[in-house]
Amino acid sequence: MADREKKSIFKFLREVMAELKRVTWPTRKELTRYTLVVLGTVAFISVFFAIVDLGISSLLRLILG
Repeated sequence: MADREKKSIFKFLREVMAELKRVTWPTRKELTRYTLVVLGTVAFISVFFAIVDLGISSLLRLILG
């Protein structure tokens, strides 16, 4: 690896670290709330598609005999 490439990699990593220090990280309470919202949404969508799938399967069974 060329000396120039090493310098650019280290410069990149320094910039990444500086940027990460500027990030506003969520609090534990916010993170818990966001996680529960995501899990609730996934559960709702899963149940919704299971019901739709059951309905379509039942309809096809009725039509096709």
